[in-house]
Amino acid sequence: MRTVSAPTRRPDDPDRAPAPSVRAHLPQPGRESVVAAAVAAGAILVVGLWVVDNPPGSLHSLADQLTAAGRVTGLLGTYLVLIEVLLMSRVPWLDRLIGMDRLATWHRRNGQYSICLLAAHALLTIWGYAGADHAGFFHETGTVLALPDVVTATIGFGLFVAVGVVSARVVRRAVRYETWYAMHLTTYLAIALSFTHALSDGDDFVGHPVNRALWIGLYVLVGGLLLAHRVGAPVRKAWRHRLVVSQVVPETPGVVSIYVTGAHLDELRAEAGQFLTWRFLTRQGWWQAHPFSLSAAPNPNWLRITVKTSGDHTAELQRLRPGVRVLVEGPYGAFTEHRRTRRRVLLVAGGIGITPIRALFEAIPAGPGELTLLYRVSRPEDIVFQEELDALAARKAATVYYRSGPRSQTPDPFDPDVLRRVVADLDRHDVFLCGPPGMVVAVREALRTAGVPARRIHVEAFEL
Repeated sequence: MRTVSAPTRRPDDPDRAPAPSVRAHLPQPGRESVVAAAVAAGAILVVGLWVVDNPPGSLHSLADQLTAAGRVTGLLGTYLVLIEVLLMSRVPWLDRLIGMDRLATWHRRNGQYSICLLAAHALLTIWGYAGADHAGFFHETGTVLALPDVVTATIGFGLFVAVGVVSARVVRRAVRYETWYAMHLTTYLAIALSFTHALSDGDDFVGHPVNRALWIGLYVLVGGLLLAHRVGAPVRKAWRHRLVVSQVVPETPGVVSIYVTGAHLDELRAEAGQFLTWRFLTRQGWWQAHPFSLSAAPNPNWLRITVKTSGDHTAELQRLRPGVRVLVEGPYGAFTEHRRTRRRVLLVAGGIGITPIRALFEAIPAGPGELTLLYRVSRPEDIVFQEELDALAARKAATVYYRSGPRSQTPDPFDPDVLRRVVADLDRHDVFLCGPPGMVVAVREALRTAGVPARRIHVEAFEL
């Protein structure tokens, strides 16, 4: 382990006394609970509207009950599809409340729930119709498919399933990002195909003008938010900031830093630790938007991201030339100094996860001995920003530990006992952690074992 040491630590003020930049905020579990309660309230309203239109006495037979269950699951599945779009519509207040990494996790899980509910809707409805018509299940399936817009809805459901399969963790690791991204774009087509079926065939829409107007209004609202923040905001920023690539600098083999300049960069209000979604307007890459963290604290003159080759698009970025136009969405993410609650801060990075950590290392105010960085790589030549980190450590009287080698080596740099020996009073620190998902899980468990409360472990997992 290579180390850059800080001067002797000055006596600390009481641990609970915040640094000047610390902002009071509702803890992460509390913020998530508020949003979860709002989503649950919407689901209760959806079921409540169905109950008003269908009093319990109307369910005389098993066929009626199955059909009713199919309608309820269809309504809830449709509602969760709207939530699915809202979660990734890049609404700024929602990002500030939860953080884009947690929104991505919710998006993935909610997608699974919505697909299951839509599948249950199809099966229960056909089963209920079959019972009412005294017909076989497969015979009734043919009858249902003959209804207006049911074929298009079936195609839409197939697209939902395909997106879900590609997004499964095992499959996601095996497919190129470009394939995953292209498949996700078909979700909008799937939503359109499915909703036309609901309007033309749904018992809760046909003959119920209030319900029909309410659902159309919800679709218009969510669609408007999506267009405003995924289309309108990037176009507006392109006109206002006129971002272009100014320089591409090799860092280590397969890793480059891309410097982007433009006008009025301070108006982006980007912070160290955040990321933006970048679209480089080249012939091959104009249609793709990728999230990359800022690898230096933002300033009025330029923004910097640092990219490691991991696929076709990131390989293409290695060959960018100055002058290429850039569109951005964001900034996003709550992985910033505002999560800090203690004077002493430990930053932990693995591999290319150093990018937001490097920006935080520069931006976080800290006195002598209050800031420590642990940086883990597979090989010494994979260390990125070494000169910058050493210079920042000297300037800020901070400490940097570099550790390289295979994960199986001993001692493990992230073993709880090793962490406690390396970082004095570890349980009195806030910890900011970024790296590959497997490393993040292991380090978080080690920190908990070492006595760091979960509320003071702040994670950016690189899983969008």
